Order: sequence, then structure tokens, then C-alpha cells
Amino acid sequence: MPIYKIVELGDPVLREKARSVPEVNDNIRKLLDNLADTMYAAKGVGLAAPQIGISKRVIVVDAGEGLWELINPEIIDKQGEDIAVEGCLSIPGVAGEVKRAAQVIVQGWDRKGNLIEIKADGLGARVLQHETDHLDGILFIDKAVKLVNC
Repeated sequence: MPIYKIVELGDPVLREKARSVPEVNDNIRKLLDNLADTMYAAKGVGLAAPQIGISKRVIVVDAGEGLWELINPEIIDKQGEDIAVEGCLSIPGVAGEVKRAAQVIVQGWDRKGNLIEIKADGLGARVLQHETDHLDGILFIDKAVKLVNC
């Protein structure tokens, strides 16, 4: 699959609310594949469609527990609190301490169009929240309590 250029801070697509996906079809499955390939090539742990310039509510995450693919993801439950350092493939050279929920339950469609729920804590929960924020035009720098240059 092709590896896409990751758009960086300043590109307007990163600040837009991504469009909902009305149905899962071959184009969406291809987008999932391209997102995963691009994420792995960039050595990332998550990627949202807006980060490759596509305004669709689609994310991929691999925080060490295997690949999670979500279409129209929604965080339906949050528990606890955690502060940790985050970075972003769309904002190279910058990291920041961000407060997030320690555990989440995220609901969305899988590549077959089935409704699924993912329960995550630790890094998985953090990345799911980070990527879901991308779909609403929110970047980690908007939530960081402290930023540092890397």
C-alpha cells in the first residue's frame, strides 16, 4: 500500500472537524490499510485520516496490543486521570505533558462495518484519546500543560 505524506501543523485539515463515514466500503478499507502502513513507516503508534489530508472519521492505533482500526470512533466512557508526555507525527520536534483519562471505552465500526468496543488503559487509552481528538480538530498542544522541544 502507498505511504502517505503526513500533514503538519499549519495545514487547515488538522483544525477541521472530520466528516462522519456513512458506510464501510472498499475505499474505507483501503484507507485503513494506507493509514496503518503510513503509521508503521513513520514509527508512530496512532494515525488519524486528517493527518494524511483526508477529512474522514477514521483512525488506526497500535500501542503494543496489535492494530486497532476504528471508523466513526466515539469515547463512551472515561475513568481516572493520567499525565504523560505525548508527541505527534503532525508536530515533529515538539512534545508535551498532557492530562488524559487513564482508561477509556471507545465504540466505532470495524473494517466489516460491525459495531465494536475497545476497552483500553495506559498507552492504548492515551493514543485512542489523542487520535479521536484529531477528528475534532484538536491537537495535543491545545491540551498540554507544558511543551518542550525535542
